[in-house]
Amino acid sequence: MSESPGVAVSPGSAPPAEAAPRPGPPVVPKPQVPQRVRPLLRPGRWIVTVVVLVLVAQIVHGLVANPFYQWDRFRYWFLRPTILDGLLVTLEVALFSAVLGLLGGVLLALARLSPSPVLRAVSWLYTWLFRSVPLIVILLFLYNFSALYRTLSVGVPFGPAFFSFDESRLATDMAVAVIGLSLNEAAYASEVVRGGILSVDQGQHEAAAALGLPKRYRFAKIVFPQALRSITPNYVNQLIGLIKGTSLVFYVSLLDLFGSVQSMGSTYPGDIVPLLLVATAWYLILTSVVSVIQFYVERYYSRGALRTLPPTPLQRLRTGLGDLRARVRKETAI
Repeated sequence: MSESPGVAVSPGSAPPAEAAPRPGPPVVPKPQVPQRVRPLLRPGRWIVTVVVLVLVAQIVHGLVANPFYQWDRFRYWFLRPTILDGLLVTLEVALFSAVLGLLGGVLLALARLSPSPVLRAVSWLYTWLFRSVPLIVILLFLYNFSALYRTLSVGVPFGPAFFSFDESRLATDMAVAVIGLSLNEAAYASEVVRGGILSVDQGQHEAAAALGLPKRYRFAKIVFPQALRSITPNYVNQLIGLIKGTSLVFYVSLLDLFGSVQSMGSTYPGDIVPLLLVATAWYLILTSVVSVIQFYVERYYSRGALRTLPPTPLQRLRTGLGDLRARVRKETAI
């Protein structure tokens, strides 16, 4: 066999090393062109948004351009002394009724949760009765209460009276309105408070009892502050309903905001619509103020239950403006 021409390899010697490749020119990486991330197109959302904006524009145009609303008369009546006096009466009735109704609701809720069967039965009966009877019926009944009981006395049942007094001297229009609204409000507030107390985890009650804390301290410092997280939004709904319910005190001869509007409407029949718009605007302002207070109260009692507190409207505005500026700078840089 003939050997192929090449390098002779002697026995026992290592094979020759392969020749190393020659280094080529350096590889220059191509510059990366920044690409903009395109958001996912959602045509359905855009269509719905356009439809909603068109409807809102139509409603605003109908309110502004329709001469039937008489916006010049609206501006005339909005800050009239008669309207402001009625607004003050509405605030007084709502404030007193809200405080008394909440206190009564707390007492009724505690009685409903009491181990005493008598307290539970009385609380349940009161709540059932005043939630079943319309508010206007309660107000009219109290307004005519002096016709049923001309004098009230305090003494031994079916026995002698220690002292008596004339009911008509105490039952003023303001007193009738506040008492009627408070009695009605307490029935609803009791269920709100009871639901909030029951929402507190049972472990909190057991841990407080294990520490040997008195029942009053447990309720005031541990149970009730946690229950307020559930009570606040529900009771604010009741409070807003109470503010609107004050319009019924007009039927017991108390001129609140709605009563003043009704009185002026009967005197100036051509201004009924702008007067009703004035009442609507003031009720919107009152409920909006209550909603703002609700937000901050809920935020306060959310401490310890949430990792981060919900941002306030001012903080949301600052964050939105900051994001808008960053987006503008990014678009400009690209």
